[in-house]
Amino acid sequence: MSWLYLKHLLKTFRDDERGSFMVESVIAFPLLFWTLCATYEFFEVHRYKSVRIKATYTVADLLSREQSVVNETYMDNVKILFDEISNDAGNNQVRVTIVRYDADDDQYDVAWSKVRGTGRMRELRSADTASQHDRLPVMNDGEEVIVVESVSEYDSLFGLVFSEKINIDTRVFTSLRFAPQLCFERCSS
Repeated sequence: MSWLYLKHLLKTFRDDERGSFMVESVIAFPLLFWTLCATYEFFEVHRYKSVRIKATYTVADLLSREQSVVNETYMDNVKILFDEISNDAGNNQVRVTIVRYDADDDQYDVAWSKVRGTGRMRELRSADTASQHDRLPVMNDGEEVIVVESVSEYDSLFGLVFSEKINIDTRVFTSLRFAPQLCFERCSS
């Protein structure tokens, strides 16, 4: 077969208009379907994260207004509230930490930290936050801040765009509003 004959066959195939709609449909419809699924999936991930950010802000605001002592039941209810706001079946993890700044040592100390839900989060200790100046806000000596963090896993709806679970992490800092400190179980000083 000569090169000119092969070129002629390709040109004939290219110029042939019989059945072109069917060929175009076979090529375009799967691509169109994937594009629609991908668009929906990207917006769903954004909605999923947005709802968790709102739930984290709500929990932080709730704790910042608290004037009495917080206990285990209160923390359990914080997790329930987070799950209700995020409209989830409890596949979330919430960590509440009270961090105090010590200007003499130039470090952050953890007053208390509690985690609700199952997953990779654990309670923070002072050793975890002592030198995290880049991750914690600038504070005055003795000032306390509430750090509310959440972790959720987003499962892909279609499995076409995201093949693995996506971790959605949120972190919110809030100052205490009406009380000088937020204590767990009892106030020591």
